[in-house]
Amino acid sequence: MGTAQQFDQEVDVVVVGTGAGGMAAAVAARKKGLEVLLLEKEALYGGTTARSGGVLWIPNNPISTFKPEPDSLDDARAYLRYECGDFYDSERIEAFLAHGPRMVDFFVSETDVKLIALPDYPDYHCESPGGRMAGRSIMAAPLDGRELGAHIKGLRPPLKEITFVGMMFNSSAEVGHFFNVTRSLTSAIYVAKRLLTHAKEMMLHGRAMRLTNGNALAARLAKSAFGLGIPMWLQSPAKSLLRDGDRVTGVVVGQADGRTVRVGARRGVVLAAGGFPQDGERRKQLFPHAPTGREHLSPAPPGNTGDGLRLAESVGGQVASDLPNAAAWIPVSRVQRANGETGVFPHLIDRYKPGIIAVNRKGLRFTNESDSYHDMGMAMQQHCADGPEVAAWLIADHRTIRRYGLGFAKPFPLPLRAHLKSGYLLRGGTLAELGKKAGIDAVQLGKTVEAYNVGAAEGKDLQFRRGWRVYNRFLGDRTHQPNPCVAPVAQGPFYAVKVVMGDLGTFAGIRTDAQARVLDAAGRPVPGLFAAGNDNASVMGGGYPGGGITLGPAMTFGFIAAETMAREAGAEPAAAAVSRPSMATA
Repeated sequence: MGTAQQFDQEVDVVVVGTGAGGMAAAVAARKKGLEVLLLEKEALYGGTTARSGGVLWIPNNPISTFKPEPDSLDDARAYLRYECGDFYDSERIEAFLAHGPRMVDFFVSETDVKLIALPDYPDYHCESPGGRMAGRSIMAAPLDGRELGAHIKGLRPPLKEITFVGMMFNSSAEVGHFFNVTRSLTSAIYVAKRLLTHAKEMMLHGRAMRLTNGNALAARLAKSAFGLGIPMWLQSPAKSLLRDGDRVTGVVVGQADGRTVRVGARRGVVLAAGGFPQDGERRKQLFPHAPTGREHLSPAPPGNTGDGLRLAESVGGQVASDLPNAAAWIPVSRVQRANGETGVFPHLIDRYKPGIIAVNRKGLRFTNESDSYHDMGMAMQQHCADGPEVAAWLIADHRTIRRYGLGFAKPFPLPLRAHLKSGYLLRGGTLAELGKKAGIDAVQLGKTVEAYNVGAAEGKDLQFRRGWRVYNRFLGDRTHQPNPCVAPVAQGPFYAVKVVMGDLGTFAGIRTDAQARVLDAAGRPVPGLFAAGNDNASVMGGGYPGGGITLGPAMTFGFIAAETMAREAGAEPAAAAVSRPSMATA
């Protein structure tokens, strides 16, 4: 290994990236007695995590109360075998299942990370072998941003398009109050209080201080890191890896002033730079729907350009390019921002609501619109690829859009005028007129809606059985019966929003072993190099079994990497941390 004289600075562990995987590795390594440096390419920390839902999928976790019977590793294995198919990686999955609950206990007991149960959140295919009706998904508890002190200024804000005037929401119940603001006095009072509090926060701090979802998770991890004295260098991209023989010994780090710094890593470098969602060249290679790399919209931060993957490849690491899905797919729509930029709206909620359907350019429905975003993304690629781009249209009538909104267009009492003017939202007095405006087969659109309405009048989807899955109903409108996901599209005028292919993170990451060590072409560990988060090839084999299958493994394998480095260093393992009672907060 190189000596200290070869470096401008030397620590035990260098972590590249400040999302959940990177910060989990950094915090766990520091708690285990290692000296750590966090690097962040951009001026803001938190990565994709700060824009996410903040949900972790951890089977047999110590936060949830599993009913009617406890979760079991056998059930989790059976479910993952079913979901992963030929890409079931038994060694890595065993590591995830064994250490995921330990990771949760460690962070909740030993750090500022607090996690809460989501008692009604089902696995996305919970009807499949080993699936659970609820319990495996947990999420970060809200946090008052003032607890970060001056560091709040560096926290990446949530994705603008999924906030309401910058305000974040923590649950479907909170969102429900805004949907019901004109129908319920309780909801109206709740909304008024939230808006008043938010207005005060914006005047005093320039941003929301009630941090929820992924913003809360990133903030809690960062608070833990700052509290442990871990330095975080912003605007400091990792330019290249340093080696002594086959071993990775450090990183060449860029600085805002153009200089570079050579930082030694005595125990290891962890790559957690967020995958490649904004790397046009690798999208071109791995996304079938993006032949030029540009036919894809990602809500990920602009800096997630595949740096970690290229660093790994530069020392012999391999990228898993054979997964059936290279990313976690989601339908998204383009939003024209006031400053001329293009925003990305991920369709996470509207598709599940009754009275909203999706059609392709032929005017045909092609899937169960209330299935998971990943399932719908796969269906779009299969059934909507006959034109210049993979695209579909969400269709709603006037009653439905005023009740639930459609994409970035909000429900009553907010106006639709700006969205109609910008072209984001299309409107037609009849379905035929709407079809012509959207470039959809107008005749077939009318036939499709007519056929759909036959069953919808009785709450039935005769074509795709929408509402049959527990997950379908979870995000539907539970007040709408008999089916919370199905209602007719009947009352003109009619509306459409065009959706294209996007992602919630990339799956095709660096091949690693069960200890999060980067592997070379022969399957041997590259000494001193680890990967976590979306830089690490998805342990789910390109599938999407439930909410949080990105962040759960991200933190778990970051934790495993820290334990591996601490063990190799002879540092005292933090076994005591996982023997303490869980400290989940409501």
